[in-house]
Amino acid sequence: MHSPDLTQDHIARLRELFPGCVTEAKGEGGAVRLAVDFDLLRQELSGTLVEGPQERYQLNWPGKREALLTANAPIAKTLRPCRDASAEFDTTKNLFIEGDNLDALKLLQEAYLGKVKLIYIDPPYNTGRDFIYDDDYSDDVESYLRQSNQTDAAGGRLVANTEANGRFHSDWLSMMYARLRLARNLLKEDGVIFISIDDNEVDNLRKLCNEVFGESNFVAQIIWQKVFAPKNSARWFSEDHDYIMVYAKQGDSWAPRMLPQTDEMLSRYNNPDNDPRGPWTSGDLAARNRYDAGLYPLTCPSGRVIEGPPRGSYWRFSKETFDKLNADKRIWWGADGDNMPRLKRFLSEVKQGRVPQTLWFYDEVGHTQDAKKTLLKYVQFQNTENVLNSVKPVELLQRVLQLASHPNDGDIVLDFFSGSATTAHAVLKQNAEDGGNRRFVGVQIDEPLPTPEPEMASILQMGLRRIRNVAAELRAQPEGDKIDLGFRVLKIDSSNMADVFYAPDAVNQGALEGFTDNIKSDRTPEDLLFQVMLDWGVDLALPITREAIQGREVLFVDVNALAACFVANGRIDEAFVKTLATHKPLRAVFRDAGFADSAAKINVEQIFKLLSPATEVKCI
Repeated sequence: MHSPDLTQDHIARLRELFPGCVTEAKGEGGAVRLAVDFDLLRQELSGTLVEGPQERYQLNWPGKREALLTANAPIAKTLRPCRDASAEFDTTKNLFIEGDNLDALKLLQEAYLGKVKLIYIDPPYNTGRDFIYDDDYSDDVESYLRQSNQTDAAGGRLVANTEANGRFHSDWLSMMYARLRLARNLLKEDGVIFISIDDNEVDNLRKLCNEVFGESNFVAQIIWQKVFAPKNSARWFSEDHDYIMVYAKQGDSWAPRMLPQTDEMLSRYNNPDNDPRGPWTSGDLAARNRYDAGLYPLTCPSGRVIEGPPRGSYWRFSKETFDKLNADKRIWWGADGDNMPRLKRFLSEVKQGRVPQTLWFYDEVGHTQDAKKTLLKYVQFQNTENVLNSVKPVELLQRVLQLASHPNDGDIVLDFFSGSATTAHAVLKQNAEDGGNRRFVGVQIDEPLPTPEPEMASILQMGLRRIRNVAAELRAQPEGDKIDLGFRVLKIDSSNMADVFYAPDAVNQGALEGFTDNIKSDRTPEDLLFQVMLDWGVDLALPITREAIQGREVLFVDVNALAACFVANGRIDEAFVKTLATHKPLRAVFRDAGFADSAAKINVEQIFKLLSPATEVKCI
């Protein structure tokens, strides 16, 4: 008999936006309840570091606040298309992004916000021999932005994280924290993330994910049997398993799909009495739970009387229900009608699948040796040290896809630690097997191989070669022409806009001529198109076509989702714009240097308002 507790309602809504900012704290009288971590919330909404530690239940480490700042800070970068490295560039919906995955996740925030169905990552396990990202932390956004255009951003980002490092666990946590926070934004409300990990950081990873995704969204901690034989060289125990941590974006909105029934499961069903309802198996009618209505005698079809259920047990049904089941021929008395009764369960009436379990054996999802053999099948190495030891079996990733994606919904599958492109391989293979249309987005820094190979120098190039060879094999299959086997390669680079480092009082009349073009000289119209797609939040995998209109090249994205003309030297005139407007694109973008003067630019906007009022016009 009191009014609603608005404070707790506000906290609940805040928890949906910032799950890591709501924690447990003691209130008046010592009762523990949900409370807002205002220090952390203040940091979420601030561009500078915030001090003010307080005692509370939390995971903390040196560098956590800097990692949060880095995750939230903007970057002045873009994605540039690489046609030569791509396959079926204009039509494919699959993406490979080359560069730092922290930058990639930031660049994808607009175009893929809330659109990714499944994320799978296999990050460095922090064993003391792994390389992790050396994120460049800064004290404020301004200095971070000044450093975001450095030319060697990709070249020196990976460092060895040895056990001698005084921040061994902290550096790994900081690296993962920033990336997981950004990754969560990309997930659909019914999306889910699977993370492979081993004993070194599994405890920290679970606490970290509880903070990022919310403890209530924890789904499972899967155990994968990764080896088929014990290691006799083990110091203590042979480590036969790794883990896969599973978290949903919203636990109430996600559920795993059923796995196909195995041949062994199906073999349990038969039809000895030729029941028209099909194959069945039988179950015990007696149970040990007390049920007073389950004590009564039964008469077999043979005439033998059974005084009651076995001693200490009860029939599962009342006599009335049993008689109905028997009349419906759902009770099996044995071939001669003299056996203890059993309940018939028809295959057609049970769930058409099996509930996934948290223990995955290698005979179902593969082991590490299978993974290496698969990699060697599709990529030829001259130097054995280049074969990755951490590669995962394709069958393991297919199991993840079967549980967390739907074949025909065009689900986006993201892997921002792409490595040898096992996830991309699994997507293509699973689509080939079930006729699906899943899409993959892989992100991989151009990390060099331990020893350069004749035609590939990096792990990214190795992954691209693998997918090309996998695609060639699948294309030769009967239904291979119905699968999207291409991929569009995009490279993270500095902004297409020219850098201007002069303060207003340092610019003179003579220097202004050098600022007439705001686009860098080495950038192509397609480079500009992808920056516009990023800024406008347009799907980066939409089909792209070219069309010449009155001698000017126009790039069309997904027919009329976006039309872009980046000609310069004042070549955009009224006649051209009137023709373009007849296409009625949803968005139209031009280069500022394409207009002869301000009046021409204003006329373009007015023409679209008249001929295509729904078109949004933009100039860069």
